[in-house]
Amino acid sequence: MSQLETPLFDALLKHRNRHPIQFHIPGHKKGQGVDPAFREFVGDNVLSIDLINIAPLDDLHSPKGAIKQAQELAAQAFGADYTFFSVQGTSGAIMTMILSVVGPNDKILVPRNVHKSIMSAIVFAGAIPIFIHPEVDTELGISHGISAEAVEKALAEYPDAKAVLVINPTYFGVAADLKRIVDIAHSRDIPVLVDEAHGVHIHFHKSLPVSAMAAGADMAATSVHKLGGSMTQSSVLNVREGLVSAKRVQSTLSMLTTTSTSYPILASLDTARRQLAIHGYDLIDQAIRLAQDARKRINKIPHLYCVGKEILNTSATYDMDPTKLLISVKNLGITGHQAEEWLRENANIEIELSDLYNILALVTIGDTRKELNLLINALQRMSKAFESEAAIIEPAVLLPDIPRLAMTPRDAFYATTEVISIEDAVGRISAEFIMVYPPGIPIFIPGEIITQENINYIDMNVKAGLPVQGPEDDTLKKLRVIKEQQAIR
Repeated sequence: MSQLETPLFDALLKHRNRHPIQFHIPGHKKGQGVDPAFREFVGDNVLSIDLINIAPLDDLHSPKGAIKQAQELAAQAFGADYTFFSVQGTSGAIMTMILSVVGPNDKILVPRNVHKSIMSAIVFAGAIPIFIHPEVDTELGISHGISAEAVEKALAEYPDAKAVLVINPTYFGVAADLKRIVDIAHSRDIPVLVDEAHGVHIHFHKSLPVSAMAAGADMAATSVHKLGGSMTQSSVLNVREGLVSAKRVQSTLSMLTTTSTSYPILASLDTARRQLAIHGYDLIDQAIRLAQDARKRINKIPHLYCVGKEILNTSATYDMDPTKLLISVKNLGITGHQAEEWLRENANIEIELSDLYNILALVTIGDTRKELNLLINALQRMSKAFESEAAIIEPAVLLPDIPRLAMTPRDAFYATTEVISIEDAVGRISAEFIMVYPPGIPIFIPGEIITQENINYIDMNVKAGLPVQGPEDDTLKKLRVIKEQQAIR
């Protein structure tokens, strides 16, 4: 097969053009049963391929036809032995990776700044997370990746670890020395799993950080929808067989995946793969040029700083993706959240993320110079609007501590619990996740001891208007903790 082909998309079109009479789900029957206003908006084409796993269209749970061919072409494109399509997003692919290699009481090395799906999978598996401190950037107030040295030290201390998980690149576009980490783990026959949610494009351009498959990693969960041109919720799980079993991966993915898989989503993966394989280099090259030009222009705006390669100086900050425009606004005397709101209300611009000190804007294959000019113009106006509030002295950057783990996340999740006020929770063991989302990095996970410093950090984020999520009490006045056994008097 050629990378020009789209076997799944073609099979859907061929089936639609036969105009079969449908006596199967979905019940809208090619749009006939859809609300007229919605049907008029989305159009008949997408509804006509919103089908189910009938024989001519193959079955994602046991692919033998068009889906199998589409996944094989994806594996060739990504340099994998096997590629599995995910309609559960990268979260589903990440959970599959972890549940494929660890079980109850198995140890897995993970950075502490991982996405909530990783910790959820560890809860499901009953595994024991061995946390590695990510490198902290106190100027920007963010965490980067983990260093190769830290991985080597952790594996020396925990030689019975069943896997190492690495984020490549981070949400902010910074990549560790992944090839060196892979070599360290493989020298001990330990597989490396990669959260590549924000790096689908890096495999298709030589100027970007090395991709998971190119670095020799064993599995990588990769969001095609984020930066690769497919529909939201579509991702791939790339696998190199040897230290992991592709058959076990398929079985695990099937356990986690709906049996009513979306064919429009699957077709968008098939066609996005073709575009990346055939035109990806040129499209990404254009995005890189746009981003680099924008970075230079942003750094000429008073009180703003757009991060570049000057921050790369360790094995944890080994390379970076220049299409991520990480812009520090702290010297303007405002929070990232205030900047996000100003851009929304005054320039009709929506950014990817804001935190206490920064905003993040993504430049992708869908951008042109027009959009970047609008962003630069808006940032210039924002700088002038807040110039009188610009900080003379840079504010101190507070990052959350990594709490001590008192019990496994699974044991804590299923333990007997009680709900208490957040002020009384210091020293108690958390029974729930607390995170700022996006990016979805936990402040507390089940099993960790709650500290005053991290409650202060939660309070800072809440007061700044940032989206703290996780607790059952969305007012964040109460937390669920492990119930303590009181002595009987």
